[in-house]
Amino acid sequence: MIGEALKTQDRSKVQVLTKFGLVWDGSNNGKGEFFFDADDNGKKIPVYKFASKENIIKEVEESLRRLKTDYIDLLQIHWPDATTPIQETMETMDLLIEQGKIRAAGVCNYSVSQLEEAQKTIQLASNQVPYSMLNRSIEADLIPLTVAQNIRIIAYSPMERGLLTGKYFTDSKLKDNDHRNGYFGQFDLQKVKTLVEELSALAHAKEASLAQLVLRWTTLQKGITIVLAGARNAEQAIANAKAMNFDLSVSELEFINQAISKLK
Repeated sequence: MIGEALKTQDRSKVQVLTKFGLVWDGSNNGKGEFFFDADDNGKKIPVYKFASKENIIKEVEESLRRLKTDYIDLLQIHWPDATTPIQETMETMDLLIEQGKIRAAGVCNYSVSQLEEAQKTIQLASNQVPYSMLNRSIEADLIPLTVAQNIRIIAYSPMERGLLTGKYFTDSKLKDNDHRNGYFGQFDLQKVKTLVEELSALAHAKEASLAQLVLRWTTLQKGITIVLAGARNAEQAIANAKAMNFDLSVSELEFINQAISKLK
């Protein structure tokens, strides 16, 4: 679908970001690090983390074919693979840059030590990691390292799977098989509700939705370059983009941070 869409665009004005390193079709022949069993209509499909040279090249060639393009702007490893040396993975991405098949190399869910190891081989462009008002652990060590080494942070789950949109507290009934029933259990929901209520007033004053306020705050945090926000349809994607249509003053940021601090 994306390949078809790209054919109608000026390729130089489109940035394509994709990933490699999760295998579920059996092509890894049991190699790699077992990740989890996916459910395919009641049938268990084992998913492996696999970042060997051979597999990276295979996946990139398949992506280029499907996307109907001759290069990828940013190629990222989806998860660290404990069975493949980081050096091998990074050398392969460096080779792909030399060949012009990718423009830049990135990683996802890499720790400080893994980043340091990778940087011995290649200059990484980015590290995609979870970050939100409810999960700021990367501020302690990961952010200082990435800022110092010119690695960009792509933040995912900024709205914590919808919890920070406030909808959960106004229409909290989730389906029994919704994974968020378990995921939300890690948070003190009463404190999160209080946070949502405090921020809602500010969002109203900014003529923005709570989700837009949360996204805008995230974009303004030190070391955060890109914020990934999920969307189920075009309207939600457009609404998310409008988070960049307003600014937050120093006093407004202080108000938000004070409200967040009450979560502790």
